[in-house]
Amino acid sequence: MRIAFFAWEYPPALVGGLGTYAENMSRKFVEMGHDVAVFSLNTGSLPTREVVKGVEVHRPLITDASKIFPFISRELERWGVGIRFFSDVFIYNVLSVSKLANDLIKKQGYKYDVVCFHDWLNSIAGLIAKSELKIPTVFHVHSTEWGRTGDGSEIVKSLEEAAVREADGLITVSHAMKDDLTRHGWPERKIHVVWNGVDPARYNPEKCKVEDVKAIRSRHGVREDENLILFIGRLTWVKGVRNLVQAMPHILDRYPNTKLLILGRGEEQRDITELASRLNVSDKVIYRFEFVPEEERILYYAAADICVFPSIYEPFGIVSLEAMAMEKPVVVGAKGIVGFREQVVPSGPDQNGIHVDGGNPMDIAWGITETLSDKERAKTWGKNGRKRVLQYFTWDKAAEQTIKCYEEIQAGKFSDEMKYNKYI
Repeated sequence: MRIAFFAWEYPPALVGGLGTYAENMSRKFVEMGHDVAVFSLNTGSLPTREVVKGVEVHRPLITDASKIFPFISRELERWGVGIRFFSDVFIYNVLSVSKLANDLIKKQGYKYDVVCFHDWLNSIAGLIAKSELKIPTVFHVHSTEWGRTGDGSEIVKSLEEAAVREADGLITVSHAMKDDLTRHGWPERKIHVVWNGVDPARYNPEKCKVEDVKAIRSRHGVREDENLILFIGRLTWVKGVRNLVQAMPHILDRYPNTKLLILGRGEEQRDITELASRLNVSDKVIYRFEFVPEEERILYYAAADICVFPSIYEPFGIVSLEAMAMEKPVVVGAKGIVGFREQVVPSGPDQNGIHVDGGNPMDIAWGITETLSDKERAKTWGKNGRKRVLQYFTWDKAAEQTIKCYEEIQAGKFSDEMKYNKYI
């Protein structure tokens, strides 16, 4: 199968989970014998075309059209500095799909079996491909505008609605997300669910050197007799980080030899530091507000005693799988549209963590103190987590299931066209 894969972030330009997904899935497709052309945003310093581990990557150079868009849309005028981001995304989409249609297909004679595009950030390319090319299109839904913002941009919501209407099929990342999409009127018959994955060979505690792990703890002033709670992720409201900081006084009442390490960056950095100061826990909260390369990030997982991800909205959440693969017990938000509850078993012989209400600091504190109350049991939960990853959550499994979905959608499209052509 030849796949055109639109993902606005792709290594080395990583922002969030979509980039990790795009990198791993595209490479797994190639390992399975498929041809993949990825179309991604160029930061300005990247090659416009290269082959990376068998994946053909196209990154057209873009221009700044941000001064034009306010004349086109009053809403875009209200985006403020964000209008440059919209401009970049728009121009990247148009140039990328033009490259696919006019150069690769029409000029060079490539034939593609499916076009897949991810979230609203690639929906413009997906919609143009649907209109211009007689190729099945698949809309991958990793999140929605209403979920990320509560309401949000009418332009973004309109792009999502058009993508849903025009795409031949949809793939989303959890059953929780599918339920939410159908509640909002999206056609259930179109929606497939495929869980994301992790690379358990890379995220393997046995490959971490003891001295490297100790160095991480030492670097941040965490003694051997102290408990280390780890949060990794974007510092935005849906991740529940402020609620985690608010839980710290209650955790410290029971376990004073405990520190929280927050690894990531986002718009809430200042709020988090100010909140910790107001709660008088600044000496117990450690920050590293920057993007950390994967190899170093793995050592942070290895250094932690417990990993906590108290999200309020999280359609899937790869960080939990990474922690599970590293044999760490996890405390995760599980109320609302949260895919963590499909990953983490909260009771029984296969338990690997605890479900909490990510919007409730007291509930977060309960989950953490309950985990810390029995360290041997917590180790068992960690081992159960890795077993669960190996059974259900590898990139190999995700890629195999996604290809099956593409084949079903492709077959369904051609079947519908044959039925239609009988009557014209």
